[in-house]
Amino acid sequence: MKVLKFGGTSVGSAASIRNVKNIISTRSGSKLLVLSAMSGVTNQLVEISAAVQTGKVNVIFENIRALREKHFELIDELVESSSARKEIKSVIAAQLEILQASCSESWTDELEARILTNGESLLTFIFSSYLKEENIGNTLLDARDFMHISNLENPDTGYVGELLNDALKNSEANDIFITQGFVRLDRNNKVSTLKRGGSDYTATILGAAIRASEIQIWTDISGLHNNDPRFVDNTHAVAQLSFEEAAELAYFGAKILHPQTISPIIGKNIPVYLKNTFTPDADGTCISALAEKKGLKAISAKDDITAIKIKSNRMLMAHGFLKKIFEVFDKYETAIDMITTSEIAISLTIDDVRNLELIISELEQYGEISVDYSHSIICVVGEGLIEDKGTSRLFEILQDVPVRMISYGGSNNNISLLVDTKHKIEVLRKLNEKLFEVNLVKSV
Repeated sequence: MKVLKFGGTSVGSAASIRNVKNIISTRSGSKLLVLSAMSGVTNQLVEISAAVQTGKVNVIFENIRALREKHFELIDELVESSSARKEIKSVIAAQLEILQASCSESWTDELEARILTNGESLLTFIFSSYLKEENIGNTLLDARDFMHISNLENPDTGYVGELLNDALKNSEANDIFITQGFVRLDRNNKVSTLKRGGSDYTATILGAAIRASEIQIWTDISGLHNNDPRFVDNTHAVAQLSFEEAAELAYFGAKILHPQTISPIIGKNIPVYLKNTFTPDADGTCISALAEKKGLKAISAKDDITAIKIKSNRMLMAHGFLKKIFEVFDKYETAIDMITTSEIAISLTIDDVRNLELIISELEQYGEISVDYSHSIICVVGEGLIEDKGTSRLFEILQDVPVRMISYGGSNNNISLLVDTKHKIEVLRKLNEKLFEVNLVKSV
C-alpha cells in the first residue's frame, strides 16, 4: 500500500480536487490518502477558537457562516447530481452545527483541538463523496480510530499500525482509503493535533505503521528546492536526498516539510516523494536511505530564533556547569537548536519562548544573562559536507554580514549560521551565489 498526502492548496478548490482525482486514478495499487483541510480553513478555525476564548460571538458566527458557504460552493462545483449535493450538504451542515454548539463550551486545550480539526473532517467527507459520485470506490476512515499518539516526538508506530490494520480489516474492500491529517488522540484519549502542517507527519507515521511501499507528499511545489525560492532566484528542485539530509532541512525551516516528517521512517527504508499536484509529471524530490552523492545539497532558514548568552567566571575549569544549564531547559521542556561555548560563556538558541522568563530567572543564578531576539538559523546541508574542501567558501559570508554564532562539526551533514533576521535574505542570496551559482562546492 502507498500513502499519498495532499496539502491544503492541493484540495483548495474544485479544480485542484479534480487534479487529485486524476492523480490517484492513474496510480495503481492500494492507496491510503491523507488529506489536509481546504486552504485557508484552518486559519478560520483558529479565529473561531480565539473568539471562544474572548467571547466574541459575532466572530464565531461569521466564520462558521463563511465555512458553510465555502464548502457548499465546493460541493456545487464538484457534484452534478442535485440529490447527491443535497445529501452531502446535510452532513456538512450537521458537522457545522456541532461546531457551533461546541463554541458555547468553556475553552480548554481539547476544545481548541476539536475546533481546529474540523477542516480535515469536512474536506475528507466531501472528497470521499465526490469520488463515489465519480464511480471511484473508496472507504472513509476516521483518524481518531487509530492515530493514538501519546508522545508527539516519538510516536508508537507499532501501536498505530495495530489500530489501523483493525480499521482496514473492518472496511469495505476498496483500493482507496481516505483519512484526515493533523488530528490525533493524546495519552488521555482526548482529541489533540500534530501542530500546524502536521498532515505530512500523519502521512509518515501511517506509512511507518503499515510498512508502506512508498509515501508521496503532494503540494504546490515541485520538490524541495536547493534554496528558498521566495527570496532567491534560479533555485531548482533537488532530485535526491538522504533521510538525514531531509531531516536537517525540514527541522531548519524547509517549508515543504513539517519538521518531524522524516523521523518515523528513518531505518524503515520507505522512500518519500515530494511532488507537485499541479505539475504531476515533474520529477520532484526523492528522499531515501541512499545518498546519491556527497557535498552541498541545499540551504534552508528557520526564523523566530532567540539567542541566550550565559557569561560566568565560574565556568573556568569547572565541571558540571553545562549540566546545570541544560537541566534548566529540560525542566521547562525547551529544546536547544544551537550551542557554542568559550572558557567563560555559553551561547545557545531556542525557538520556543513560552517559558523564557522562567528560564532566565533560573539561569541568572549561574551568571550574567543577555538575550537577543528576532534571529534566523541558516542551515547548509549535504552528505559529508564538512569533508568537502570547497565548503570553506561559505565562511566568506563573514566579510559581508555579522554572524552571531556558527555550528560546525556537530554533524557531518550540516553547518549552521545564526544571523539577525534582517540579514536573512541577504545571507541566503550571497550563499547561493558563493556555493551554487559559481559552482564552487563540488561533490566529494
